[in-house]
Amino acid sequence: MFTALPRLLKGFGLMHVSFCAMIAFAQSQKTYVEGEVIVKLRNEQGPASAYAFLGKVHSEKEMILKNSWGKMNLYHFALKKGQTVESAVEELRADPNVLYAEPNYLLNKTSETGIQKVLTSEDVHASSFQSLSGAYGATGANIGVPTVWTTNSIVPVVKPIVAIIDTGLDTAHFVISQSQALWVNTNEIPDNGIDDDGNGYVDDVNGWNFVDNSGVIYDDDGHGTHVSGIILSIDQNIYTTPLKEAKIQLMPLKFLNGEGIGSTSSAIRAIYYAINNGATILNNSWGGSQYSAALHEAVAYTYNHGALFVAAAGNSGNDNDSVPLYPASYDVPNVISIAATTDYDYLANFSNFGAGTVDLGSPGVYILSIVPEDRFGYSSGTSMAAPFVAGTAAQMRVESAAMTGYQLRSILLSQFSTIAQLSGKVSTGGRLDSLAAVSFAKAAPLDSSQPTYAVNYSADRELASSMVGSGGCGTIQSVGDHNSHPWGMGGAPAVVILLIAPLAILIFMRLRRPINRRKHERFKIQSDVRISVGDKELVGSVSSISLGGVCVNTSALLQDGGLVTMVISSPDGAEKLEVAGRVVWSEANQAYGVAFDKTPQSALSKIADWTKGLQKAS
Repeated sequence: MFTALPRLLKGFGLMHVSFCAMIAFAQSQKTYVEGEVIVKLRNEQGPASAYAFLGKVHSEKEMILKNSWGKMNLYHFALKKGQTVESAVEELRADPNVLYAEPNYLLNKTSETGIQKVLTSEDVHASSFQSLSGAYGATGANIGVPTVWTTNSIVPVVKPIVAIIDTGLDTAHFVISQSQALWVNTNEIPDNGIDDDGNGYVDDVNGWNFVDNSGVIYDDDGHGTHVSGIILSIDQNIYTTPLKEAKIQLMPLKFLNGEGIGSTSSAIRAIYYAINNGATILNNSWGGSQYSAALHEAVAYTYNHGALFVAAAGNSGNDNDSVPLYPASYDVPNVISIAATTDYDYLANFSNFGAGTVDLGSPGVYILSIVPEDRFGYSSGTSMAAPFVAGTAAQMRVESAAMTGYQLRSILLSQFSTIAQLSGKVSTGGRLDSLAAVSFAKAAPLDSSQPTYAVNYSADRELASSMVGSGGCGTIQSVGDHNSHPWGMGGAPAVVILLIAPLAILIFMRLRRPINRRKHERFKIQSDVRISVGDKELVGSVSSISLGGVCVNTSALLQDGGLVTMVISSPDGAEKLEVAGRVVWSEANQAYGVAFDKTPQSALSKIADWTKGLQKAS
């Protein structure tokens, strides 16, 4: 929101007064989750540094690890009781191991209205669908969808997966069930309480609920179901029966609660889940005004994995060029930002716009789609405009299955309807043309090339730092500038450094001891393990073993210090051994060390037998 403002105010000598007042006002709105932060560690300092940092914040700061994205060196913490987010962010940013630290910002759905004029299926079937939504050409905003329905009637063997990151989905809605549009995780056995595919989520048969951490993806708002129906409406006529088998798959990922509010950490988890489970198009009908480097990084992850990221531009009537909304305003090359248009091709009065940062208009006023309990309803917003684009992109991938998100975006932004009323409002000056985009994709040669992209942390630090004040303006030092301070080491006076040096060395040696001073020799092993955590069972593998514990590889999140029960297979798979243990550290690549707890001598003797002939681990 304040991207260019700090530099402007600084030029007039107002940085420490006016800007501070605005930051204080922004803080009073409490746009983040109380008691939680997201931290990115520096990659160049290696895993040992990450272990030491995690141990330090747990023992000294009493921070509890809630989520981790080990390969990204990204961690989500709960703070100790009584500590403010502002003070925690300031302390963490001063740590030389930390690349950035930020609040866990709140995000909101981008529908302008709730569900209006709820209809039964009989009401809808009795009417002409053309009169129900201008998106199909009744009043001039013709995006060509009825012709798309007949462009390709062949159901592909591998259907494109569209992730709907939203409030959930009524998976029992007859439109979803009869069209067989719901994504199915074929590697997961339903309702057995086991993480069969080892992806860290138990019984995630049709997606995941990141609000309640379960595989039950109910929609207690209606927004996600409405969005899902719009995406499916580009595949076929959802307003008549019988319905056809869908050519696409819908992957519902619930991160917004019944009030349409969710956290950045949950959004990140949903984005990574979508990509790691095969989604190539992500619909994001939500946003927030606070810049998050962690969310930016997650969006970049989708680009580097060839997906398209469709984002609603927002409903505040703002110019996103000067008042950005995220994730729509991230400059990642696969992000396509969508404004809402009326039946008569005017920009909706509530829609955000931006000649430089909003790409395309799409119908978003009084749109009819499915809502929970086998009903239909109308809703308006850029939330409704974005899924028309996501649904169109999905049909483009039906025609060209290997097309990257970057190429999909390029085609969508070249094959549109030029609309005079949108000139200067969106970068293309046009509105979505589904038929033109799908037809072009059908004949277009594949192009797998795309420009390289990485999040520019240096450029983003000033913006991120401006979002949370702490004890007075100008006191937060930009990450990476610790050595430039006249005191060095984040601004601590030399005398303080001398006083705390002995204590720091003691802590450092204690943290290093589990890594460098092993009580037991470790041996390389490749065997399966099943881990019981409460009433859930996870699967993984063991990469090293000793009489003191094991190194467990799993995508699941194990709480540091938590007690688990493990069933470990022998190297030849012929034997199984049940032992209890305590999670003691977390690797950056999502591996965990589990120290044996009260292990009987018989079990230790069995492990000693297993390790005979095994190669020692370094």
